[in-house]
Amino acid sequence: MIITAVRSAATYFAISLYVFVTGPFGMLLAILFRWKAPLYVLGHGGVRLGLALSGIRYRVTGGEHLPLHRAAVYCANHESNVDPPVLFDALHPRMHILYKHEIDRIPILARAFRLGGFIPIDRRNKESALRSIEAGAASIRSGNSFLIFPEGTRSRTTDLLPFKKGGFIMAIKAQAPIVPVAVTGARDAMRKGSAKIRPVTVSIRVGRPIETAGLDVEDRDLVIDRVRRAILSLLQDKPASADVPAREPVGVE
Repeated sequence: MIITAVRSAATYFAISLYVFVTGPFGMLLAILFRWKAPLYVLGHGGVRLGLALSGIRYRVTGGEHLPLHRAAVYCANHESNVDPPVLFDALHPRMHILYKHEIDRIPILARAFRLGGFIPIDRRNKESALRSIEAGAASIRSGNSFLIFPEGTRSRTTDLLPFKKGGFIMAIKAQAPIVPVAVTGARDAMRKGSAKIRPVTVSIRVGRPIETAGLDVEDRDLVIDRVRRAILSLLQDKPASADVPAREPVGVE
């Protein structure tokens, strides 16, 4: 327990220092030259630093289903706070995220998120949420991929919570495919209500993209049902086989 607490504290300190030192530099380049690439390079660097210090590794199966050649919406279940950074690093080199607006309270991080093209969403404010969905759809149409967690919060059990509709409407408006993603093992890394980070190997299973081309917003419930069933199917599969070894967080296989 003491080792876990010390390791967690070291991780938080190192990441805070990393953001404080590198964040302003990346943001300056983005502001002066409209150049987002350094922000993503620095973002992946920070994630990998945090994962290495905390002892978290991940393995990806179904990587052949990742549509890296086109914009898509990646839809994942939500087990713990380690899900966003792990999936950001594992799924796409320039993954945009539809994130909770509460993160805007962290000045440097929030500013970097905005400059990187991430979009905050406040589900308690319908008009604001609709504006975020429209902005996300426009970003997807311009070629950017997004990560969403439709449960809206972390589940305390292995059961999926009800899915929020916003991210699916965003995908339909952009006529972009939705990629179902199942995360297992992350709950053991960081349990809800705890700040301690435990070393684990997170399993990420990627399903076949589900197309939304030709659909409209009225079809959102059908799309939600298809994606939900796909994620449940991925979650019910056995863990990754031995031919897909646990590894350091360096990309997808």
